[in-house]
Amino acid sequence: MNVQGLRCLVTGAASGIGDSAARQLTDRGAIVISLDRNKPTADVAEHVEIDLADPASIDSALARLDGTFDVLANVAGIPGTAPAEMVFRVNFLGLRHLTESLFERLNQGGSIVNVSSTAGFQWALRLDALRELIATETFDEGLQWFRDHPQQGNAYNFAKEAVTVYTMAMGGAVREMGELRINAVLPGPVETPILADFEASMGKETLDGVKAFLGRHAIPAEIAPVVVFLASRESRWINGATIIADGGISGAVLSGLVPPPQI
Repeated sequence: MNVQGLRCLVTGAASGIGDSAARQLTDRGAIVISLDRNKPTADVAEHVEIDLADPASIDSALARLDGTFDVLANVAGIPGTAPAEMVFRVNFLGLRHLTESLFERLNQGGSIVNVSSTAGFQWALRLDALRELIATETFDEGLQWFRDHPQQGNAYNFAKEAVTVYTMAMGGAVREMGELRINAVLPGPVETPILADFEASMGKETLDGVKAFLGRHAIPAEIAPVVVFLASRESRWINGATIIADGGISGAVLSGLVPPPQI
């Protein structure tokens, strides 16, 4: 996967999948700039503190960055144990605000990689609502829409549904902006520091059932290569796509082999 010399912004680079993606990009010769609340331990070229729940913090972080970029990897996220509005701010609204604020600073042929989740697998059932949400133009408008349209279930799942649909819907638009591309990676459960929070918000029995079916959960180093591939020059004709990286549980659900998880 050729990422040599690419300037890559990675959110969430201080832990989990973001940390692993930052390390794998750096190992392959990319120049990685970390965007996170915490300092990463990976050998990145630069770190800029950012709070994705606050559009002013996002704007301030971008003002401290110089030059243009080849890759934006939106990996940061918080679990559903946090307050619902905070989850939605970070996992969708902040991701969208950061992404759209960077459109004019992404080089021709650049790549946007969003880490969504298989937890958003029911996006098609709420497509009309999600399209309304995505049609909002600003962070504040999106937040007001969320307040005015309370959704059933876990806010984490809804936010990831929004990321997935946003990614698919934006493929054509970004293609017109210097042949950019936007894609998403959809992991299942991953052994990260916040796995216990996912067990609490989605049900430990549910996640244990996935683990029993697959034999184990993923580790971050198994998800990061998908991020790296979508960032690489070789993926230039993949656009508006969602790539599932969950060990096979989604295939089992979609084919009717096992029942859909209740999350």
